[in-house]
Amino acid sequence: MTMTASRVIPVILCGGSGTRLWPLSRKSLPKQFVPLIGDKSLLRLTVERLAQVNPSMVCVAAEEHRFLVAQTLHEAKLSGTVILEPSARNTAAAMALAALAAQPDDLLLFCPADHHIPDATRFAAMVQQGCEAAHGGAIVTFGVVPSFPSTAYGYIQQGSTRPDGARDVQRFIEKPQAEVAQQLLLAGDVLWNAGIFLCQAQVLLSAMRLHAPDISQSCIAAWEGAKADQVGGQSFLRPEATLFNACRSQSIDYAVMEHYKNVAVVPFDGAWSDVGSWNAVAELAISDALGNRSGGESAHAHHLKTQNTYIHAAGKRPVVALGTHNLLIIDTPDALLVADVSHAEAVKEVVAKLEALDASEALQHRRVARPWGWYDSVDVGPRHQVKRIGVNPGASLSLQMHHHRAEHWIVVSGTAEVTNGESVLILTENQSTYIPLGQTHRLANPGKLPLEIIEVQSGSYLGEDDIVRFEDNYGRN
Repeated sequence: MTMTASRVIPVILCGGSGTRLWPLSRKSLPKQFVPLIGDKSLLRLTVERLAQVNPSMVCVAAEEHRFLVAQTLHEAKLSGTVILEPSARNTAAAMALAALAAQPDDLLLFCPADHHIPDATRFAAMVQQGCEAAHGGAIVTFGVVPSFPSTAYGYIQQGSTRPDGARDVQRFIEKPQAEVAQQLLLAGDVLWNAGIFLCQAQVLLSAMRLHAPDISQSCIAAWEGAKADQVGGQSFLRPEATLFNACRSQSIDYAVMEHYKNVAVVPFDGAWSDVGSWNAVAELAISDALGNRSGGESAHAHHLKTQNTYIHAAGKRPVVALGTHNLLIIDTPDALLVADVSHAEAVKEVVAKLEALDASEALQHRRVARPWGWYDSVDVGPRHQVKRIGVNPGASLSLQMHHHRAEHWIVVSGTAEVTNGESVLILTENQSTYIPLGQTHRLANPGKLPLEIIEVQSGSYLGEDDIVRFEDNYGRN
């Protein structure tokens, strides 16, 4: 099972939980899928940037995010193969899967999905600078020319210039303390480690066999049992789950890069951010004279007598900061974060605390994306739940049944085709229907405009796992 050979094939690594950007980024919708820059997600911006290298690309993603990736490719009008990891096993395994899916001499450009690099032309030129070294058998990494002594990034110390025009890597340096970071910049010849790599597929697989043979063997075995399917015009490749789940989790940096002998580096002097904290997000916004910034629905963010305060307003309600200094204020419909800017890197500790308390807000948004549209849990009680449901034009939910709840549907806008037992109804604005407990039913949007309904659930159990699917367009049966 191989992909069409191409000179450089971009491989987008779509994993990562983005816990440092909670509450906007959560496990069900990590930061790479959130509209964070204008109205586009970091993944959308990444695929558009990589289209200048090759408009046909590969995405390695989690099973639960497959339709978010497919939707992004569709909206960008780009084609790509999506490899679905049965579980998160870090970058070494993800990169090995992409290499196994390629032709041996393909040049693979591995890029994280959640970096912001606004100059696509300069980025493509950087990639070209590394091609000669990669064709010669090197693993090429790309380092960002540092603009300040950051403690949030690892560093690459450059060695001598190579005949292919790249530089040798003298050593990789872990995220340093502030004093060490300052010394590194003063010494010169260091770059921030951007986590972007270019190499032939066969070179990566050979390096994996040499330095991480157990990861290599697990990935090869899982790939030999891989299966392909297609949903909605998008092809998915699925490694065998049991064999892949047995794979050790490790980053490519530890598994290969720190041990492999033929590693080259090419510098990048353009704007770059890994958008790894709320401070980094704030830096992407325009500042006023006092260092205040806003993001999201910025018209709803208000600063009064504040300094160096960032407000991210994700909803429609006004968010007001009065007399604050050096604060991050992140407002979402179901969770609020207020943090000192000096603690931005510790937000992931908040997520761990909430997970320990079994708070659903640690992992799940109130509004949840689905392959057919979305739903928003407006109100929840002991025996009832109210949702707003949006269905994309031409899409439909599965033909399903619930054991423990009944449902009332009221059409707010658009046209609904409702299967209710043996009956098929067409409902328009302000019309409604009742789905008894145990009744087979389906909701579809036959129109050309989005459909929105209000769903009122009532019953003894309202969990999302109380669904028996009989027919489904998205392979979830």
